[in-house]
Amino acid sequence: MLEPFRVTIDIRTDDLDINGHVRGPAYLAYADHARWECVWAAGVDPLALKAGNLGPVNLETTIRFRRELRARARIDVLTRFSWDPGKVSLVVQEFVTPDGVVVAEVESLSGLLDLERRRLVEDPGHHWRQYAARPEVLGLT
Repeated sequence: MLEPFRVTIDIRTDDLDINGHVRGPAYLAYADHARWECVWAAGVDPLALKAGNLGPVNLETTIRFRRELRARARIDVLTRFSWDPGKVSLVVQEFVTPDGVVVAEVESLSGLLDLERRRLVEDPGHHWRQYAARPEVLGLT
């Protein structure tokens, strides 16, 4: 199995809440950033995807907070895509400190929207594979 895609993020002071830890919306922004970096690393041009009348959508996102994450920390966001039959895929992301501690997990149920019909396409992995120069980065073989 291919290693998960890894992005390093430095925690900024403006990502903190009143208690001094990272706000929930910041976790979502980190997860979004890491997913798009993974898509770029796979060689997918989002403009080409859009020109093909396709757009990625999040249908459901769950955050599990495991440990406190505070200012000036550095984390790696590990991203894995899971492709099952049907119209949706699962993206699992772990937020890991340099010493290997998982501080949070984000799971996103995602789909690929046909921008003309405004409906999810069947087998989104098939479509991603067509646009990816390196589909293995997205967990596609």
